Amino acid sequence: MSGLVNIIKKSNVTFWTLFALAAGIIFGWLYPQYAVKMHPLATVFLRMIKMILAPLIFSTLVVGIAGHDNIKSLGKLGLKTIVYFEVVTTIALFLGLFVGNIFKPGWEASDHADSAMIQMAQGFAAESTHNSLTDVFINIFPTSITDAMASGNLLQIVVFAIFFALAACAVGEKAKPVLDFLGSVSQIMFKFTGYVMWFAPFGVFGAIATTIGHSGITILGTYLKLLGCVVLALGLFILFVLMLACKIVKIPFWGLVKSLWEPAILAFSTASSEAALPRAMEILEDFGAPKNIVGFVMPAGYTFNLDGSTLYLSLAVLFCTQLVGIDMGIKEQLVIVLTLMLTSKGIAAVPRVGLVILAGTLTTFNYPLIGVAVLLGIDQILDMGRTTVNLIGNCVATLVIARWDKQFDYYKMTNYLLRNGIKVKEKYLVR
Repeated sequence: MSGLVNIIKKSNVTFWTLFALAAGIIFGWLYPQYAVKMHPLATVFLRMIKMILAPLIFSTLVVGIAGHDNIKSLGKLGLKTIVYFEVVTTIALFLGLFVGNIFKPGWEASDHADSAMIQMAQGFAAESTHNSLTDVFINIFPTSITDAMASGNLLQIVVFAIFFALAACAVGEKAKPVLDFLGSVSQIMFKFTGYVMWFAPFGVFGAIATTIGHSGITILGTYLKLLGCVVLALGLFILFVLMLACKIVKIPFWGLVKSLWEPAILAFSTASSEAALPRAMEILEDFGAPKNIVGFVMPAGYTFNLDGSTLYLSLAVLFCTQLVGIDMGIKEQLVIVLTLMLTSKGIAAVPRVGLVILAGTLTTFNYPLIGVAVLLGIDQILDMGRTTVNLIGNCVATLVIARWDKQFDYYKMTNYLLRNGIKVKEKYLVR
């Protein structure tokens, strides 16, 4: 009981967010007809988050680069980031294939798709995706910074911020008032984030109640084998990739997870990475990662390092082909992986992006779309798990790259863990 009281004292927002999560599940289960009407609460909260992101990322990254004279290392930082992202997402894709081949979740799946779902799946296949390297490269650069901010394209904001910071450094002393102003904006936006987080319990309640009310808890039993495969694959990725990466750079993985508890709950319950981004960035800076690396790696990761989503895609492709009796060989699976490595990049802002990519990939190889229609019934629930792994994966990436670039502050990490009462092994603490 005293432990619960301490949690409430330390983080009222976290406690009430957990309470809202439980309440939303119960409400959605008992009163589904009313629960589906709670979606506006989640929508309003997510809009509040989106209005924070552009000024927060822009000001943080500009101050981080121009204010700390890190221009010479920017190219190396970008190269290290891309290398890490590609290695980790490739491993994620192969892990999805591994679990899909071992357990074959599609062979015994029931057909839960009606004509409306099939029509929706065909609509996903018709949506435009960046399916060439040229398209991905072009989409990195904004035609207008206001358009990039309005659409929430984080990578385009990052690119503009980098060029802006370089120009500010070239101007020199005359740019100091602008940098001071952006430094103040950065601090204001973090405080602003704190205010918005007080609305998180309402957003979480609305999101989870709507999901359970729409799909029903019984749907979990219907899709039990697929759900188990996704959870297993995500668990293996955490165990053999994220935890190993943290061990290599001497960062306590579970200490990091405990630190990210609040944004992780947001990511899970809202199935939105954006909802967790501002708070996660703030925590990573307190945890020991420098401002410029946090501002660069985290937004870029939301385009190029969606670990949970890429893993799910390879598993979902196998599910969809197995469902219609197609047993793909190794060669076909490797071609699928190479295709997903490309098509899963650069379209993070597309709604239900996983289903869009999945439908497009199946269409490219002339496979039936019935599997996408079947997945519609449980996609929102599966999205909760993979979004949480996306968040944790990007946070780990940020810390690993900070350590790789020799900018990670272990003393700051130790102080943060001790200050927040997070117990970790003595070997990780630097005094």
